[in-house]
Amino acid sequence: MINIALIPIDNRPVCYQLPKQIACLSKDCNLILPDIKLLGDLNHSADIDSILKWLDSLTDIDVIIITLDTIAYGGLIPSRRSNDKIDVIKSRIDKLKKIIEKKKIKVYAFSSIMRISNNNVNEEEKEYWNLYGKKIFEYSYNLHKMNKLKEIDSSVMTEITTEIPQDIISDYLETRKRNFEINKYYVELKRLGYINTLVFSKDDCSEYGFNVEEAEALKELSKEISDIYIKTGADEIPLTLLSRALNKEKRIKIAPVYTNPDYINKISKYEDISVKESVESQIELAGGIVSDENNCDLILLVNNFKEEQGELVMNIKVPLFNKKLVLPDKPYFIADIMNANGSDNNFVKELFEQNSFKEFYGYSAWNTTGNTLGSAIAVALTYFGTKHPDKNAFEKLQLTRFLDDWAYQANVRSKIRNNYENLSATVLKMNMQNYEKFICKKFAIKKRKIEYKFPWHRFFEIEINIKKVYIKLPFIDILFYE
Repeated sequence: MINIALIPIDNRPVCYQLPKQIACLSKDCNLILPDIKLLGDLNHSADIDSILKWLDSLTDIDVIIITLDTIAYGGLIPSRRSNDKIDVIKSRIDKLKKIIEKKKIKVYAFSSIMRISNNNVNEEEKEYWNLYGKKIFEYSYNLHKMNKLKEIDSSVMTEITTEIPQDIISDYLETRKRNFEINKYYVELKRLGYINTLVFSKDDCSEYGFNVEEAEALKELSKEISDIYIKTGADEIPLTLLSRALNKEKRIKIAPVYTNPDYINKISKYEDISVKESVESQIELAGGIVSDENNCDLILLVNNFKEEQGELVMNIKVPLFNKKLVLPDKPYFIADIMNANGSDNNFVKELFEQNSFKEFYGYSAWNTTGNTLGSAIAVALTYFGTKHPDKNAFEKLQLTRFLDDWAYQANVRSKIRNNYENLSATVLKMNMQNYEKFICKKFAIKKRKIEYKFPWHRFFEIEINIKKVYIKLPFIDILFYE
């Protein structure tokens, strides 16, 4: 039995529920999380002092997985909004250092490189983003490109900066500088041995920008230090580190297979590296080995796009899967990245028509390519690699993913968003029922009790709570709900 403590990003289902669901795939893993009430949400920061006290109180822990943004700022979103001074933030990190010193255990940690979203939406940013978000993105993008390639006329920068008030530019740059200095401090902690594996995540990237520039600087700063990674993504990183803690020594070989192999060098939305690079880096960080089909243990079937990735939240549609789906004859799992923010309906239809789940190790299609890949790989490696798998836990997790990634994100979300003014769990349940029936029929589930919530009171994500019991009868296995 391995005992792992995890400090999540915040209280969203993908950050709090999903790591628990992955840990439950192995009866040899005991995952311990702080009370969900201590974590932050869209409008509130985490209770940092209480989380540190919780961590300090734990005994018999083998590994700690830490979202450093939660300790430093109160969460990923507060890391962009917080006005705390650098000495206040360092004092929190120093408290964490003392706990690590006392416990003398393995530490897997990650910190975000502050994102720059290309929109005028301030839901997860500082207030001024609703007026100047796009302009700040352009400022960041063009300044980095100009400095790197010497291709941008300085008049372009002059035009952009005159449209953003100087006090806003100053505040934004000061916040970035503070966060960057904290990230450099983590590199020093890694060098001193406080952290075993350290990941810096690039959330919502493009080809150029301050975040890409900072990533390059951190890479240079840490080039002589082992086990420091810079990855595109964010929400999936704790899941990836959980998989790494469980599977690093098992050397499980994964062969990526693409539905559109001629387009693997295309770049997904919100990322700055190719699909191929994203796939292989996610496998390696999660503790797997990139292999070929002839020598692998698992096949990762990637439903990748051709020229452009679709984006279901932004209603950007692309040609979907349009061929006969040929499933591998080896153990396989699926990362469906045709779209950002939801499944490819044609692909899922083909998958269910095949009805071949005997060697199936998971499906994922949520949010960004990195989110989808990281979670799919973590599930497959954990379930395949454990000596004592829990079949019920796996089936429950897959039911959740199909209900969330396919039913809700690719279909129900746009329907209720376009037809209903207010969030309603009742309306959500009503619109999910037909999908429930269809999926449960495919998985031979006879009875069901599934509840839905909007945990952050917005359409972007839902919470799915499933109550399920597995009973084995003399000649048939039946799943049913309490």
